[in-house]
Amino acid sequence: MKEYKGKIRLIIKHYPYRYRDYARIAAEASLAARDQGKFWEMHDLMLERSPRLDRESLISYARELGLDMKKFTASIDGKKNDKEIERDLQLALKMDLYNTPTFFINGRKVVGNRPYESFKRILDEELARAGK
Repeated sequence: MKEYKGKIRLIIKHYPYRYRDYARIAAEASLAARDQGKFWEMHDLMLERSPRLDRESLISYARELGLDMKKFTASIDGKKNDKEIERDLQLALKMDLYNTPTFFINGRKVVGNRPYESFKRILDEELARAGK
């Protein structure tokens, strides 16, 4: 979405769905990668290789990304980012969100995976409304 650079802001919140076996550790892994400057790389690998999100697979992805493995494993095993994940989870519950992914575009709720064209249309509409 390079065409929107400087026009939009993307904020990621984690909602580790409790009935998904590896949702919580996957959230931990993405934040452990973020702490080493590789959030998007880990994010992309996890999406590409889903549903392989068990601890061993996540460690393999971290190694592939060249992360400091001692820091990475200490982070996921020690649940270093657990408070952040829990805050995100509580926010999702407070907002009555039960589906992932859920997006808010200028306050407009968009639920589920959508093709790029769908997001482009919504973004263009909202930017036009905002006069940008």
